[in-house]
Amino acid sequence: MKAILLNFMPIAGDNYVAFTFFIGTMAMMAASVFFFFEIGNTEKSWRTSVLVSGLITFIAAVHYYYMRDYNLQSGGESPTFFRYVDWLLTVPLMCVEFYLITRKAGAQKSLLWKLIFASVVMLVTGYFGETIYNTQSVFWGVISSLAYFYIVYLIWFGDVAKLAVASSPAVAAANKTLGWFVLVGWAIYPLGYIVGTPGGLFGVSADSLGIGGLNMDVIYNIGDAVNKIGFGLVIYGLSRSDNH
Repeated sequence: MKAILLNFMPIAGDNYVAFTFFIGTMAMMAASVFFFFEIGNTEKSWRTSVLVSGLITFIAAVHYYYMRDYNLQSGGESPTFFRYVDWLLTVPLMCVEFYLITRKAGAQKSLLWKLIFASVVMLVTGYFGETIYNTQSVFWGVISSLAYFYIVYLIWFGDVAKLAVASSPAVAAANKTLGWFVLVGWAIYPLGYIVGTPGGLFGVSADSLGIGGLNMDVIYNIGDAVNKIGFGLVIYGLSRSDNH
């Protein structure tokens, strides 16, 4: 019973970090409900894509619920482990969306596995460098970055980009928008990795960027909500505009 009661710990009015965890939970859950309810109103060929969008935000909502409690119970400690578990489930699913939207144009399952494998490598090595082997942050960070840029390459110039153009103008436009989410929206995560390393990396730290007093969890929480919900809304919009 005690563990259950802890799930309802109050949030202090000045605890903006926990507040963003709470807002993230509600925003992700609301997006999930929307996507799930719209599946029945979606053309059959796009239902899987909308379903995956709902799964992404639902998984994130559940993790944010637990991360909020962890943050409150630990006295403000960052829930790094839970955040990476969330990313390890949701980021590969976001990569799956690129395969789904280009499947009509002949996307092969090999492309799907390339995207999934690269995303897993990016996240696992990032976790190693941030937690287990943080004295070797540069080494693991480089591997993680290579996997990230490989995903960016596939989306902007590689197989995904070519298939999107061959599919339809609507798919090509959606892929470009999703590509910006990956290139710009996901950029906050390596930034958090760099400034989160003790002393910073490559001469860059939270203090050198002028964000020493800003909790990175706030940036992560806002970024997660924008990236995951925005990703899903682009897919949803595509399901309504593509007639190919």
